[in-house]
Amino acid sequence: MIQTDSAAVALQDATVAFRLADARTYTAVEHATLTVADGEFVAIVGPTGCGKSTLLNVAAGLLRPAAGAVRIFGAPLDGLNPQAGYLFQADALFPWKTAIDNVAIGLEIAGTPRSEALARAQGWLETVGLGAFAQRYPHMLSGGQRKRVGLAQVLIRDPKILLMDEPFGPLDAQTRQIMGNLLLELWSAHKKAVLFVTHDLEEAIALADRVVIMSAGPSSRIVGDWRIELPRPRDIFEIRLTHDFHALHREIWAVLREQVMKAYGQVA
Repeated sequence: MIQTDSAAVALQDATVAFRLADARTYTAVEHATLTVADGEFVAIVGPTGCGKSTLLNVAAGLLRPAAGAVRIFGAPLDGLNPQAGYLFQADALFPWKTAIDNVAIGLEIAGTPRSEALARAQGWLETVGLGAFAQRYPHMLSGGQRKRVGLAQVLIRDPKILLMDEPFGPLDAQTRQIMGNLLLELWSAHKKAVLFVTHDLEEAIALADRVVIMSAGPSSRIVGDWRIELPRPRDIFEIRLTHDFHALHREIWAVLREQVMKAYGQVA
């Protein structure tokens, strides 16, 4: 068990509730306790509507829990999480800016001189394999290329924590696996703490150090937490073919499947 005072992210008995238009209260997540160690990769999987993104938003400081505590590297979180970078499912690129300007903008807003920001942005574009695409606008890039720009846009600010909300969801299967390998390469090189939300159990097992399963909502809870002992470095294409991968998938799917069926009203 990771000590909460040393964890990059620590949610302690967190409950998240919303007031509805008719004044009733909807509880999205209940009594969630989750830690992510510094440099650890944790994936959250669960049925649609179970509150996976809600937990990310709590870790980002975008939502305040109705009960429980949130700590970032041991300090209580009050307001937005300054240690976190957030990569969304939808592109967060400005369509009127080139790739290099999209990557540099975070530094420029923070006061970095434009020449320095552009030089660092070019370096990150080269890191994600898009050095030759710096002057292209988002509409001139493929979905996978836009995701690479998005990764560079987040990583250039050197956050200690990466919050990722189904970032590869819109991509085709082949591009998703290529992006998964790129993410693992970048994570291995920079060792950020990663909290990664996905509907895809295979993706979660292939990427993560731990896979956390959430129950069907409302009042979703964490119902499973598996340590993934598959060897690293991993190749997303190859690791899925191994016996150990399939054994883990069967074990975790047995729990996830029950929650998915509950979410669709097929199990009482």
